[in-house]
Amino acid sequence: MKFTDDQIADIGEEIIKVLKSVYDPEIPVDIYELGLIYDVQISEDGDVKIIMTLTTPNCPVAETLPQEVKDKVMDVEGVKSVDLELTFEPSWNKDMMSEEAKFELGML
Repeated sequence: MKFTDDQIADIGEEIIKVLKSVYDPEIPVDIYELGLIYDVQISEDGDVKIIMTLTTPNCPVAETLPQEVKDKVMDVEGVKSVDLELTFEPSWNKDMMSEEAKFELGML
């Protein structure tokens, strides 16, 4: 079964909700608002590709955080598979945070 564009958009919204439930352990802001998610692609078959980064390459959760993201996204209805790519290009910096995240951290 192939998903329609509307269904793909709905799956995308659910994935973003899930991503907003995952927090960087060192910063009290979710990984989506922090700007750690570079790209989410959803195929019409329900295959999801996520490109994400960490705040630093030697982040203490480098092992567990991507797995947590993968597991939570797999639980979204309609998702058949999750391919998660961890990248450090471009490397993350605080300008990638949303206004909301900057506000939360007292940077505005």
